[in-house]
Amino acid sequence: MKLISITLLSVMAFAFSVREGQLEVGDKAPLQDYEMQDVSGKVYSLNSLKKDNGLLVIFSCNTCPFVLGWEDQYPMLGTAAERADIGMVLVNSNEAKREGDDSMEEMQAHFKKAGYNTPYVVDANSALANAFGANTTPHVFLFDADLNLVYTGSINDKFEQKDKTATTRWLHDAMMLLASGNANKIDPNTTRNIGCSIKRK
Repeated sequence: MKLISITLLSVMAFAFSVREGQLEVGDKAPLQDYEMQDVSGKVYSLNSLKKDNGLLVIFSCNTCPFVLGWEDQYPMLGTAAERADIGMVLVNSNEAKREGDDSMEEMQAHFKKAGYNTPYVVDANSALANAFGANTTPHVFLFDADLNLVYTGSINDKFEQKDKTATTRWLHDAMMLLASGNANKIDPNTTRNIGCSIKRK
């Protein structure tokens, strides 16, 4: 029983830990010209993905149960971002699983199966995740047109609820306020990111 408790605590630590140096609201996005390959073969940077009203970056992967529980939101967020003139990108930083579940081939297959409609890129050696201080999949970072962070954390409160049904759309609401020129009214602008640990080497 004691061993099970210790194991559960270890899992919780991986899922909810905060990485030192994590970007905070008001911080500017680092590595803005860092290039990442998409599942289509194209190469993108934060600057090339940014649109007139900003950029949404979500650190993600192929197999994390939290990602699988949330990723039905990705296409809807992609459509909302397009309408709001906000760029969006899904970033896979699981370098330690690059030869397995998070290989480019698996990413390409997952992209199609899940119906993603925004770029899904490889973060080689977890460089962008390290610069952002990202620590879970998913982990959300929403930036304004100058790539200043205006919201970070979770997509919604699904995993804060006992029945796992979202009641508050934190990210969507933040995007709408950002697009309308009211980023200063985003409240909360920081929520608890919940997910699997990013698998760094």
